[in-house]
Amino acid sequence: MALNIRTVFLYVLASIVFLASVYHILIPTASISSDRRHSPSFNPQLYIPNPRLRPYVDNNLIIHEHDAVTPAATNDTRTVPEESTNSVGFIADDTIQFKPQIPQSRNISTEIEGTVLSNTTIVTNVDSVFEETGSKNNSLHVYLNSESSIMNVSILFPSWEVLVIVSLEFGDDTDYTSYFCLFDTNEISPARFSGTLTSPDRKTFTCQLPMRIRRRLPFRHPRLIKTSDQAKMTSNPLQSPSSELLRWNFIVYNIIETENDIVLFAKGINNRQGINRSPTEFKCLFGDNTVNGVTTSVTSSMQEVFRCQRPDLTAFSQNPVIASLVILQTNQVVPSIAFYAPERKVAIASPKKSLLCACTMVYNVAKFLKEWVMYHSKIGVDKFILYDNGSDDDLGKIVNLLKSKGYNIETRFWLWPKTQEAGFSHAVLLEKNSCHWMMYIDIDEFIYSPLWASSPPSKLLLPSLLPSRPYGQIMIRCLEFGPSNLKKHPSMGVTQGYTCRKEMENRHKSIVLLDAIDESLLNAIHHFKLKERYKSIKVHLDTVVVNHYKFQAWPEFKAKFRRRVSAYVVDWTRSVNLQSNDRTPGLGYRAVEPEGWAERFCEVYDHRLKDLTRRWFGRRDDRMIFRMEWQK
Repeated sequence: MALNIRTVFLYVLASIVFLASVYHILIPTASISSDRRHSPSFNPQLYIPNPRLRPYVDNNLIIHEHDAVTPAATNDTRTVPEESTNSVGFIADDTIQFKPQIPQSRNISTEIEGTVLSNTTIVTNVDSVFEETGSKNNSLHVYLNSESSIMNVSILFPSWEVLVIVSLEFGDDTDYTSYFCLFDTNEISPARFSGTLTSPDRKTFTCQLPMRIRRRLPFRHPRLIKTSDQAKMTSNPLQSPSSELLRWNFIVYNIIETENDIVLFAKGINNRQGINRSPTEFKCLFGDNTVNGVTTSVTSSMQEVFRCQRPDLTAFSQNPVIASLVILQTNQVVPSIAFYAPERKVAIASPKKSLLCACTMVYNVAKFLKEWVMYHSKIGVDKFILYDNGSDDDLGKIVNLLKSKGYNIETRFWLWPKTQEAGFSHAVLLEKNSCHWMMYIDIDEFIYSPLWASSPPSKLLLPSLLPSRPYGQIMIRCLEFGPSNLKKHPSMGVTQGYTCRKEMENRHKSIVLLDAIDESLLNAIHHFKLKERYKSIKVHLDTVVVNHYKFQAWPEFKAKFRRRVSAYVVDWTRSVNLQSNDRTPGLGYRAVEPEGWAERFCEVYDHRLKDLTRRWFGRRDDRMIFRMEWQK
């Protein structure tokens, strides 16, 4: 009898263990995580990207949102480099993690749908967190403030970067140094102010998506929170899950109103170069949805540019309405962050057109800008348009300095990744009434003519080479210069430092008559499709050439490796199409300095532009030290 009872007891116990195991296997991990998030005992974590790593470089291989994340298990710890006085441990996935203490007693607040964070502030900033890491209780307290709600929409960019766009309710705050992104896993990532979108004005911040979140779907909007030392009210910031992040690979991101139509810029529609969907497959939508909004026909669909007929928005008054595209076959509305409001026509005097302007897309080029602007201004460029692709160096300071010296420079906020062709099309639309000819070259490229060898500087030098009708575009061959045995950026400038190049020319850049450009705005980075009555002309190397200082000293080239701005150029950080002409020979897809880099690409010594710029811009200072004008 006792044996039977014991047998039954063991059988029941085994059944309970088995059922419990099955239960835990079947319950989704996300549900468990969600329960933990709403538990008062679950502490959020502050995610701060490893300061030794930047996206796209070295051993940070997580480049795109679809990359698999498989960090090796290890107990290895590392410390902050010597330049930091903080002793902070790094865990295996290269993050720094803190565990702030959430107050046990909370008053539940009502979350506003679509907000970044309902009423949340942090009682410190990143610097204070690092300063306190030596204490025994490293806590970062998160509280709620009823006056800190910030409306936003967020986009997941490549390299796991989140762009947070803050709406008009953001207010007039001028201190953007103490913001954080709070994710629905209770992890916090520092938010950096990135710039201001216009029409309507919206502030933008960028933050990194924490490593642990990259392993789970869906990716959700973070909530933007600000530090504060004022009295706070406690509450639960995460009562309901936020909506999904918008994806950069499928979105309408910009809009321009012309005299005759509306132009939308959209990612994810025409993804391959030379393959564009018919405009009859789409409608332009003005308004929140197809029921209450206004639709018009699409007249052109080319690359990321979609031209739309003007809408009748009488019912919308002058209030901005969201503008997007409708894919007719699936009745799908493309997500959009672009707004349209009919502009009031005000009669203003047309400014005198500049004969020659220069447009380029820039990222962290402050150290190069003075040389590039001063040189090209000397040979005839009247105006410079810089499309800033998210610079975080001293670009603004250098631009203001050049403006104070009389140079005509305009900087446009253009944060969008890999949109060089779209940016150049954007410039055509905006500058058509202010420039006759536009030069499209990069900041490491200098136009030079052997005919100028003994000439004094003159603003007529470059304009004298422009063709007359029927030619609407001049195409100039490029000579690619190598590192020229340099290990760092030459202090006297690229034209003085890099003097050895490859023998054969490669590709070309263009100067184009804006009135000659086809209405589709189709371009291949540096040259455009022209209207039928215009032609392009390719000039000989003996007449004019572009000195392309492409392969610079390794620290400079490595910074360039980080991002390719053209939508149709191979991404160097991806291990695909390794034989592409867009790739640097022998470099591969990781930003690791190849052996003998400083001596590479040196086939012909070419001192022509060095000698010219030395004669035009070289001076001895008060101490009789020879310096170039842009070194001042």
